[in-house]
Amino acid sequence: MTRVDLLRRCAEFAESATPFVLVTLVEVTGSTPQDVGAKMIVTAQGRAAGTVGGGRVEAKAIDEAVAMLSERADCCLRDWRLKADVGMTCGGRVKLFFECVGVATWQVVLFGAGHVAQALTRLLTTLPCHVTCIDPRAEWLAKLPAGVGAIESADPPAQIETLPDDAFVVCMTQGHRSDLPVLQRIFQLGREFPFLGVIGSQAKAAVLRKELAAAGVGANQAVFHCPVGLPIGSNHPSEIAVSVAAQLLKVRDELQAAQQSSPN
Repeated sequence: MTRVDLLRRCAEFAESATPFVLVTLVEVTGSTPQDVGAKMIVTAQGRAAGTVGGGRVEAKAIDEAVAMLSERADCCLRDWRLKADVGMTCGGRVKLFFECVGVATWQVVLFGAGHVAQALTRLLTTLPCHVTCIDPRAEWLAKLPAGVGAIESADPPAQIETLPDDAFVVCMTQGHRSDLPVLQRIFQLGREFPFLGVIGSQAKAAVLRKELAAAGVGANQAVFHCPVGLPIGSNHPSEIAVSVAAQLLKVRDELQAAQQSSPN
């Protein structure tokens, strides 16, 4: 694989909002299986393209990269002696630079890909967050901007179990009847996200809480923002999107401030 091909693959992963680690061999000493400049792309599923030498050194590099993706790390430099650190017979030494791409510590998940979600995702892709949008309609998911993770699912509530604990979750599906199953699944599973919002009015919020109570979800458990967004702007999708993005930022900053001020 040429360097141009490898960089093209990087662009493809970035376009599809697939986090990956670019591993680059930056320095070698003695006998090593690859030359300086060799590169490899690693996703959560393992090596996706390129190579930094194969064998044990590459296996160790893949493990390191997958762990970084899991931990949402940024970048690091590893200096390995091939015999002592990797278990290879050759006595060389390698320095590998690991750079995570597309990994954001702030996760935002939207249920629904309609007009407001389209406007909101366009805003969120300009912020330091990773956005995922879940919807059963392929034609609406296809309209999302580049960089948004699109999940087509005939059963959106089933995706709740896969969401990270620190995700900011916003329900803006086709309506009350498709928002309710998402909320019900969240509360029945005992998931507690740092932010949970639902698009709609105060009247809709009252109906949702009443129906959740009928399903066995207590009032102290059914905590969510509805109407979602700050009380600014009109009902135009773009203005609603601004109000929701502003509220997400506000809550994010408040949580970060609370974490920084809390004793270790």
